[in-house]
Amino acid sequence: MSRVAKQPVPLPKGVTATVTGDAITIQGERGALSLALRQGIRIVQEDGVLKVEKADESRELDMVAGSTRAHIANIVNGVSKGFERKLELVGVGYRAAAQGKNLNLTLGFSHPVVYVAPEGITLETPSQTEIIIKGNDRQKVGQVAADIRGFRPPEPYKGKGVRYAGERIELKEAKKK
Repeated sequence: MSRVAKQPVPLPKGVTATVTGDAITIQGERGALSLALRQGIRIVQEDGVLKVEKADESRELDMVAGSTRAHIANIVNGVSKGFERKLELVGVGYRAAAQGKNLNLTLGFSHPVVYVAPEGITLETPSQTEIIIKGNDRQKVGQVAADIRGFRPPEPYKGKGVRYAGERIELKEAKKK
């Protein structure tokens, strides 16, 4: 098995896992998430630890076992602590305002951009140029951040646009005479 798949996934206090034939459901203080299991992959729960096992020694199942273990670890982390992604708006007049499930963005277009957050995602704006995306599902949090960034990605000449917090944009030199 892969090195990733061999590592057990510890269950923190307050987190329970229920393994059925083709799925695993993990419940914690922040909610419940489930993962469909591929044929040939089994999850064994013993002493508060989840272990991934595979039916045969095929290379394909080896890769799937590692991915399954990583997904389960992310789900356990999500239902216990949650995930968070921060975005920054850089540019004159670029601002964001959260109103319930909607995020109103002013990004230099002739119209405001309204983004409706999917189920399980909360959007916060501590300041007009910061957006915080929170949720239990790591994939969903990352996809929402990518969708919002996609409205106005940072351009390479002035660096204006929506960027991830801490993202470094390499600026190009302007045209010379």
